[in-house]
Amino acid sequence: MSSTVENIIQGSVKERIDRWVARYPDDQKQSAVMAALRIVQETNGGHLTTELMDQIADYLEMPPIAVYEVATFYGNYEHEPVGKHKICLCNSISCMLRGNDEILAHMEKKLNIKPGEVTEDGRFSIKKVECLGACGGAPMMQIGKTYYENLTEASVDEILDGLE
Repeated sequence: MSSTVENIIQGSVKERIDRWVARYPDDQKQSAVMAALRIVQETNGGHLTTELMDQIADYLEMPPIAVYEVATFYGNYEHEPVGKHKICLCNSISCMLRGNDEILAHMEKKLNIKPGEVTEDGRFSIKKVECLGACGGAPMMQIGKTYYENLTEASVDEILDGLE
């Protein structure tokens, strides 16, 4: 770990990770890696860096490559900065059949960004995700921890305009 990188695993971050570590046998603390990645990502404004993943590996006493493998396999970990409101647009077959392409095109035009980009003011980013598990409400998106279902262009405008 680089000595120029501030250790993020301290104080309340360390306490939160330790609560997850306590759920597993003493010799299995690496089982808390997904929770640790989520906690560190939240603390770092929504994305991970190699240095932060190295700190997690060091703290959980596991090879850095094992942390990178988890962080790059799952789509809920970000490796580039995201907007204050990360819009996760579901790309499942149900959403595709019910118009997510039109919803995406509308969001791209409204926000002037493509998936993977952040608006100039840093408020929004768009990410296409494989499935959010809400096929009955397709097309749908997730912003923060909230699911928005049965989207229309009008409802997208109302939702986005209502966010600070």
